[in-house]
Amino acid sequence: MVESAQAPRGRLAGPDGSSPSAVDTLAGQILDLIRVRGMSVGDVLPTERELCDLFGASRNTVREALRTIRTYGLIEAKPRVGAVLTDRQGSAIQNFFAAQMDVSRSSFQDIQGFRRIIEVGIGDHLVLHATEAEIDVLETTNARILESRSVEEAAQHDFDFHSALIGLAGNRTLAEMYAFLSPVIVRIMTIGKEKRPVLGDTKRAHGEIIDALRARDRLAYAYLMSRHLDFGQQFLPAEPSSLKEGKT
Repeated sequence: MVESAQAPRGRLAGPDGSSPSAVDTLAGQILDLIRVRGMSVGDVLPTERELCDLFGASRNTVREALRTIRTYGLIEAKPRVGAVLTDRQGSAIQNFFAAQMDVSRSSFQDIQGFRRIIEVGIGDHLVLHATEAEIDVLETTNARILESRSVEEAAQHDFDFHSALIGLAGNRTLAEMYAFLSPVIVRIMTIGKEKRPVLGDTKRAHGEIIDALRARDRLAYAYLMSRHLDFGQQFLPAEPSSLKEGKT
């Protein structure tokens, strides 16, 4: 069991939504350590012994946690130096959390709630400032969904539409933040498409959002976007009753 003097922020759930293993928990703690210390490319992580002392973990657990993080390209082992942060930090952290994230109803609601704040929130700006040419590009992007040859490709086209919508806000920080979350968002988009063929439904929902923009109808845009973001929840498994009972 991994313990620490401070409660870690990075407790990662197992793929099936179960409690995280000691290795996963420690991996999350190490990622927190990297963030808190503001470490950058080329910086050397504490040694295995130092990590053991810092988190009260066994040497084997530390080695497995480092191996897990190394698998996602965040660190590399250098002889006589130790574990060093690579220049692929951003994509590595993306892939790490996307792979470890449990797509339960609660995590779905968290991600979609974040998306609602952004994608509904930019509605006023888009209604006022999006040009007809820019909306035409959204139409073209949306049409690609029906050309998808796999669930994964359909999910990517779905994401491309929403990413293009975000891009119309003209805010680089917002676009970069959305892109950073792309592995998790695409994974959520994939779930519903695996359960049933929804390509036509997705294209139709996007089309209604586009129509609201063309009509410069702010209320219709907000309603249609919110409904669209909630759609995938029906394909998620219900949370165990024991979890529901434990909520306050």
